[in-house]
Amino acid sequence: MSDAVQPTAAEVRAAAEAVKTALDRHLAAVERRTGDDDPAVYEAFNQVAAAAEAYDELLYDRYDEVTPFEIPAAEDALPPYTGPEEPNALSVLIRRDYAVVEPQRLLAQARRVEAADDERAAGTGASGTVHGALGLLFGEFEPDEVASRHKEFGLEEGDSTLWVTAADEPAEAGEWLEAPFEQVDPQRVVCRFDVSSVFDDEADDDLDDDLDSDLDADLDEVDRVDDEDDEGEGDEEDEDLERLDADR
Repeated sequence: MSDAVQPTAAEVRAAAEAVKTALDRHLAAVERRTGDDDPAVYEAFNQVAAAAEAYDELLYDRYDEVTPFEIPAAEDALPPYTGPEEPNALSVLIRRDYAVVEPQRLLAQARRVEAADDERAAGTGASGTVHGALGLLFGEFEPDEVASRHKEFGLEEGDSTLWVTAADEPAEAGEWLEAPFEQVDPQRVVCRFDVSSVFDDEADDDLDDDLDSDLDADLDEVDRVDDEDDEGEGDEEDEDLERLDADR
């Protein structure tokens, strides 16, 4: 970035002060919160996130430095729950991603399903294509069984998420079948559960750091014991020499 468009030192300092102010407001909102989904806390959280992001950008542009912390962006967080306190109905939304890593295994499993069903065996031979094989397998097995046996079907798991949303009343039969996922209200999400290899990588990194710390501590202890042994051996040698001198 050229000097002409770089932020000034005063602008960076002002952005830092804005972060401090946002943090104070967030703490005050938390201390006064009226419940788990207090909108004032949610708003203060967003202000902290926005201020921190602005400061981080200015700090980098001016000094080529970054902050040592990361605050998730406001759009990454669910808004506060505004659904019924006692829901009369629930919708469970599930997304599971897979990669087709062994097409031949997938096709072989589909052929077994097709051969076991006389009507399908006399049909169009859908097991001959990957998309046809997927249709056969997901039509034959429940999604949870596919998830537990995905390797048998030549699939590799990707990210997955499960959302539980609240409703005032159950939907009418067939009401949302044409577009089942288009009208999800984030403010009615009771809870969500995400599974991703990203989390595993973060856990592995933390474990590696812990192991490195433990190893360093063990090595320090070994060095300490060796030093004490060396000192002890030196003292014994000095005592032996003193005894020899006395004998002489």
